[in-house]
Amino acid sequence: QVQLVESGGGLVQPGGSLRLSCAASGSIRNINNMAWYRQAPGKQRELVAVITSGGSTKYADSVKGRFAISRDNSKNTVYLQMNSLKADDTAVYYCNADIGVTSGLGTNYRVYWGQGTQVTVSS
Repeated sequence: QVQLVESGGGLVQPGGSLRLSCAASGSIRNINNMAWYRQAPGKQRELVAVITSGGSTKYADSVKGRFAISRDNSKNTVYLQMNSLKADDTAVYYCNADIGVTSGLGTNYRVYWGQGTQVTVSS
């Protein structure tokens, strides 16, 4: 069974920084894209950043220049470095990964989600 476990959320003042981590564990054969989403109260879940297995990245316009996504393939872990945080960044942050596991017929891929970690930006 595959699990994604996030850590690093918390309370931070405007202008501050946080680093989120998300580690995948289980019978993993390969991981394609890894991503961070967020959901603020009363709003739909939105994509924050995505990184391919080769390291290419894309960001939501609202976080460009402030957030950086990275990954350590040897640890099956994705990170989100968040700088210059604003009140609008307050949300539950979820990691997401397209993971292949070995099956009797080869490798099966599906998307997995973490449980979410709360980020609150407030003075």
